[in-house]
This record gives sequence, structure tokens and C-alpha cells, in this order.
Amino acid sequence: MKYKLIRSDRKTLGIQVKYPDTVIVRAPRWVSQAEIDKFVRSREEWVKAAIKKLAERQPAPGDPADKLTPEQIRELAEKALAYIPGRVRHYAPLVGVTYGRITIRNQRSRWGSCSSKGNLNFNCLLMLAPPEVIDSVVVHELCHRLEMNHSDAFYKNCVRVFPDYFKWDKWLKKNGAALMARMTG
Repeated sequence: MKYKLIRSDRKTLGIQVKYPDTVIVRAPRWVSQAEIDKFVRSREEWVKAAIKKLAERQPAPGDPADKLTPEQIRELAEKALAYIPGRVRHYAPLVGVTYGRITIRNQRSRWGSCSSKGNLNFNCLLMLAPPEVIDSVVVHELCHRLEMNHSDAFYKNCVRVFPDYFKWDKWLKKNGAALMARMTG
């Protein structure tokens, strides 16, 4: 089994599996290569199981098998149309704004937008994210009805209405590219 060896001043041997199939062995400087190889062989079944578990839980972004079909995109758009307007109705009074038309799109680069007329657009791929992420995007777009920019005042409104705004915005920044990579075409 191939692995990356990292020697340090640690006291014990350790093994780590990172997605998709990288095995890292951490060893004290004084341990022999033969002892490290023996340790790795003794953990081979555990390593294989860990790799399998990671692969099932976290498909590679952009993997063709992970692309959404046009039918799946339509289904996501229908779910979004049934779900997101209710979240907008919930948060609009809390933000203290009105809004115009709500449109669901399948975009490659934006999660939402707000026009100067108050029309709101949301990406159907939001339905693949946790509900809190959807709420953070809804609040973000509604707060643009107060501030058509990303100023401190804008973000203060986001947090006033949705205290965990930055937590879920960070989730979207970290995971959003993988979701966007699932769009076909």
C-alpha cells in the first residue's frame, strides 16, 4: 500500500486517510522503516474501509457520475419554487422590506440576486444545501432591498435578522464550488 510518510518528534505511530485515497503515516523519527511498514500492513483493512467510507460520503466535485441530469435539475427547480418563496415570506417582514417577483434559475456562478425593482432570483442548486444555507441566501438578497451593496451596514442587517449568517455563508463559500460543479452542460 502506498502512503506518504511524515516523521516528527511525536511519540507514537499514526495513520490518516484523506479524501479521495491519500494515506498519511505519521511516525517518530527514531522508528525504523521496517516497523512503519509492519504497522501499515496491520492497518490495511481499516484503511480500505476508511477510503470506501470517504468515497461514499464525499463524491469528487466535477466527477461526471456526479453531474445532475436535466430531469434532476428540473426536480430541484420545482422543489425550490415550492420552498424558497415561503422562506422569503418568512424573512421579508423581519428584514422590513417588500419584494417583487421570485424566480428560480439554474445558474453556474450565483446563488441569488436582487434587482433594483425588488425582484429576487435564486439558484435551484440551493436545494442541495442545508436549510440554513438557503435561509442565509434569502436573508442576503432581502437585505439588498435596504442596501444595494456589501457594506458594513448591509452585513449588520444580515446578522440582525439571521444571527448565524456568517457561519452558513462560510459553509457556502467552502462547499459551493462542489455544488456548482454538478450543473450539466
